[in-house]
Amino acid sequence: MLCMLYAQIQNINKDRGSDFRWIAKLTRYKEDEVPRIAGVDIPKDKRIVIALTYIYGIGRKISSRVLKEANIDENVRAKDLSDEEVKKIAGVIQTSVRVEGDLRREVSGNIKRLLMIGSYKGIRHRKGLPARGQRTKTNARTRKGPKKTIAGKKKTAGLK
Repeated sequence: MLCMLYAQIQNINKDRGSDFRWIAKLTRYKEDEVPRIAGVDIPKDKRIVIALTYIYGIGRKISSRVLKEANIDENVRAKDLSDEEVKKIAGVIQTSVRVEGDLRREVSGNIKRLLMIGSYKGIRHRKGLPARGQRTKTNARTRKGPKKTIAGKKKTAGLK
């Protein structure tokens, strides 16, 4: 991988004398560039239909639909795309699919609305419990976190 690394030293505070900030600027040659779509660097060695799924909000089905709209073969590798093809894909995604920041904002807004109106799902979100009907007696460790051991009662030996 051929890259050139330039480092610039800037003195932030001349009074201290030893406080330096390093600014690294990385310049890449054309063959090392990674396609960037919707603010995400997609992997260059994977098929484009798989590489698009690295974008939040795009799965296999939407990826296939986007490529069909852009008239691009699904089996081509991401590194083999031309700049024009990348622009086509980005344009289709921008116009027809809600991804990344917009989608995350919408989901968090929906959860905040559920919390505000006091619905059952909102209460479950507030308590940090599963909101879709899963059992919580034995499982749900992802939502509940690690086990918190509670001290149990001691049995008294003399009372029968």
